[in-house]
Amino acid sequence: MANGDLRENMSGKRGGNLLTWKNRMQIAVETRQHKYLHNGCRPPMVHRDVKTTNILLNERSGTKLADFGLQDLSQLMVNANLTVVAGTPGYLDPEYYRTNWLREKSDVYSFGVVLLEIVTNQPVIAKTRERPHINEWVGFMLTKGDSNKLMGDYDTNGAWKIVELAMGCVNPSSNQRPTMAQVVMELNECVALEIARRQGSQEMYSMSSVDCSLTSASEFAPGAR
Repeated sequence: MANGDLRENMSGKRGGNLLTWKNRMQIAVETRQHKYLHNGCRPPMVHRDVKTTNILLNERSGTKLADFGLQDLSQLMVNANLTVVAGTPGYLDPEYYRTNWLREKSDVYSFGVVLLEIVTNQPVIAKTRERPHINEWVGFMLTKGDSNKLMGDYDTNGAWKIVELAMGCVNPSSNQRPTMAQVVMELNECVALEIARRQGSQEMYSMSSVDCSLTSASEFAPGAR
């Protein structure tokens, strides 16, 4: 893909330009690919290695989910817990690791980690943080009330909704996680909020411009002091 992977782009290694918040929202909402694996394929597929280095970008920041070397067909066997545990540390569903029971919501967990990376622009594991794993660090910062350090230098409208969604995705219990269909629906709502915010800002700017023009014109009107 023309623009490499998501991790490279978030770190600025591709030409030195970090992804804008608009780009990140676009990339996040293109989880329809994950939804298709779970809901469109028959039988459903579990990717098992969803991470930022496996999300590739084209020249328009469109995404492709790559590296299906660890994919597995879900619910094909009655004894689905015979699946050999595979995945990348940091993104690997702890419940799957503990039980050997592969579920579609194992991908949901991994994507929740990706969402936290997108919002915070922090690596999954960083030993210099108060909590090395990004899930624990975000939870720790929220508990402290030190939420300003969570997000980058962009408007936070809609970002909190994504943080809440991501924390739901990384719930230790798979039964408490949303489905990928629910994740896509929530992300579409986040995009709608962002679009409405941008349109509102433009309208306010236009109104301010009109007010300034009227004020300037009144200064030169007959009888103006």
